[in-house]
Amino acid sequence: MSENGIDPICWRAGITTGYDGRAVPEGTKRALLAALGINPEAPDFGSVPDFSADPASAGSCPVPQRPAWGLFCQLYELRSARGWGIGDFADLARLARIAAAAGADFLGVNPLHALFAAEPERYSPFTPSNRRFLNVLYIAMDDLPGKARAPAGLKKLRAADLVDYPRVAAAKLEALAAVFAASPFDAGRWAQADFNDFCTEKGQMLYRHALFEALSEAMVAQGHGARWTSWPAAWQAVESPEVAAFAAQAQAQAQAQDRVRFHLWLQWLAARQLAAAQMAAQAAGMGIGLYLDLAVGEAPDGSATWSDPGLTLHGLEVGAPPDVFSQGGQNWALAAPSPVALAERGWEPFRALIGAQLDYAGALRIDHAMALRQLFLIPKDHPAAEGTHLAYPFADLLRIVAEEARARGAVMIGEDLGWVPPGFRALLGQAGILTMRILYFAQEWGMFDRASAWPELALACLSTHDLPTLAAWWKADDIAARQRYGLISDAKAAADLARRADERVALVNALIDGGHLPPGAEDAAAPVLSNAVLLATHGFLAATRSRLVGVRLADLVGPEAATNVPGTIDAHPNWQRRAPLDLAEIASHPAFLAVSAAMRAARPCDQGGLSGEERVRFG
Repeated sequence: MSENGIDPICWRAGITTGYDGRAVPEGTKRALLAALGINPEAPDFGSVPDFSADPASAGSCPVPQRPAWGLFCQLYELRSARGWGIGDFADLARLARIAAAAGADFLGVNPLHALFAAEPERYSPFTPSNRRFLNVLYIAMDDLPGKARAPAGLKKLRAADLVDYPRVAAAKLEALAAVFAASPFDAGRWAQADFNDFCTEKGQMLYRHALFEALSEAMVAQGHGARWTSWPAAWQAVESPEVAAFAAQAQAQAQAQDRVRFHLWLQWLAARQLAAAQMAAQAAGMGIGLYLDLAVGEAPDGSATWSDPGLTLHGLEVGAPPDVFSQGGQNWALAAPSPVALAERGWEPFRALIGAQLDYAGALRIDHAMALRQLFLIPKDHPAAEGTHLAYPFADLLRIVAEEARARGAVMIGEDLGWVPPGFRALLGQAGILTMRILYFAQEWGMFDRASAWPELALACLSTHDLPTLAAWWKADDIAARQRYGLISDAKAAADLARRADERVALVNALIDGGHLPPGAEDAAAPVLSNAVLLATHGFLAATRSRLVGVRLADLVGPEAATNVPGTIDAHPNWQRRAPLDLAEIASHPAFLAVSAAMRAARPCDQGGLSGEERVRFG
């Protein structure tokens, strides 16, 4: 060993040995080397990717040619008279038509990745079981090859203010199984030949995902869990004789009882319904259409890691390093892909992952886009502060993103919030990947950045799912929630409240300076958000240089309360709140009319648009 011990080996493998004055523990370095298949006593670097390639050689993604705007929502929160207690793909298509008629060019949603059908209590869209496939709970029950029988408690599910995932899953899966047994296909849209083609196209990974879902059901019935790490050892390996026997037994049954085929069928239905929503958006005049969200990783005990164990860095979890917001760091409990395995396979798994999203979308947001360059990895069962960064072949991953985007004509957005490596945003810009700019963070020296200072290659919006709506921000509900859940001290809460009062003044001043509020406006003193400030703030966003602007549906029609409070699991109803009004009421809602009119005036769409004096009436 050298005088630096194993540090030179770590550096060559892309492992950071120290950051921000912190020395990375020896055990952490060895854990990352082991996961990469490197023995520090006899290192073999034959498979380590080349990190030296120039990211500027990656090529460029398509960029919107004119300023545009769109709507964001959480799909599960949508409410309709025909739904089953959760928003679905038919609701998505309907909202796309409403948004397009108002002049929007895109409709963004939360990640739609496959979760755990046999464990519906795990419903965070950012902890998926498999990112290549879809959440089947979003299947529209009135758009099937046969008629679905409504459950006894459907009225209660529809009326609930929170999504009851276990009951929704039980009702939908039972009804879907009955349709599958009676009439899985018909002579029209739902043709068996199309199903067969779909299964062939998606190949082994789709089959293994369906096999995982069927096994999960069987294991839960036997008293084990839905997670493969809780199964008996013989079943934890996808290629074991026991798993092969289970698959053969399923195939030997009548097709109506073949649970593997049933889960293949569910994925086919979900894919066709989501594709129909994208076609509806484009047919309604949207220039982009659906805007999907790619989560940064997958659950370490789900379908993806079971189906392709060689692609995962075992014994490590993705998180974030200590910073001013989280002194101990964060553990996101996600599995990380192996850069060694990706390189050995010619990056094909990553290409397939990006393509699986763009099959249904005109835009894609890459959550935690810094993962294209590095991930913060933590040895399992260790504190987050003991983690460190692992480099990924940025140039290769960026090239694949650009190639797939060009092939599909899709816009790419990199979520670059939090700590960002120096020069990273510039490289994203060279590749035509838009960055994100959040109004709440666009301030310096006690002033909000003026519209002319916002970057052009960016998506501008008020907030994200992890941040409060403007009405809740105005009342400092987010600060109260963090204090209530013990995430900040009383002293910190008091300081934050005082700062929030100053921020309200600073925001109103920016709106006055931009001509969105009249001189001398005193709205900052109001205890609740006024309609004038809501409209003016969106007018401010519309006036920025940023190529895209996203309007959060919850800011217009609710729910006002937090979608997700980072740092909480069960204390807050994360990912459960539903919209307070039916989809049919959105197009005539005063805030929707006014804000869409303001957006349309500043960022006109080639088609669509509502008429009238909505802005005057609302303000």
